[in-house]
Amino acid sequence: MAFVVLSIGKTYPIMKYAYIIGSNAFVVHSKVISYTEGGENKEFLRINSVYHDQGEPAPETHLDIDLNIRDLNGTPVTLLANKAATGGPYTIKTTRDSVEVLRTDGSILIHVHQMDDDTAMSLEHNITAELEVNMPVAVIRIFGDFILGDLHISAQNEKLFVNDTGYGNSVQSGLNQLLFTEEGVAV
Repeated sequence: MAFVVLSIGKTYPIMKYAYIIGSNAFVVHSKVISYTEGGENKEFLRINSVYHDQGEPAPETHLDIDLNIRDLNGTPVTLLANKAATGGPYTIKTTRDSVEVLRTDGSILIHVHQMDDDTAMSLEHNITAELEVNMPVAVIRIFGDFILGDLHISAQNEKLFVNDTGYGNSVQSGLNQLLFTEEGVAV
């Protein structure tokens, strides 16, 4: 884990998060993923807290997120601390390590899932090698089909599409931010 000195004699760890989107991994020094709209950056996902298996009798922790997307019809979907902040015909399902937003037919609009260590380390070798080197606080997998500003994002098991541009099997680490733009994924 890297450290930064903020004042003489005190060091603070720099937290890293690994985001698995499609078959791509992005190891970032930020708990926020953003997108550009009208020339300005806007938050898409903020990780407020992650699940930690503390054992008993430690208090239970859970994945807690803020989310700002639109469905494919343009309806805004905003979550603050896993709770709906906008009305809409959606169901929100949460567990200690997962937040799902489901359409009325039960299909997934977006699924944000914190992977456990064993599952994360069973991903493709190019991803696990970066996870071993960077030791992120959490590995967050994102699935779904949604809109960010003017961008259509489709994240499935094998590919990430930003509008019509596909990304597959890439791993990028040491990034300060993860940003979706008209040009694709900016890091």
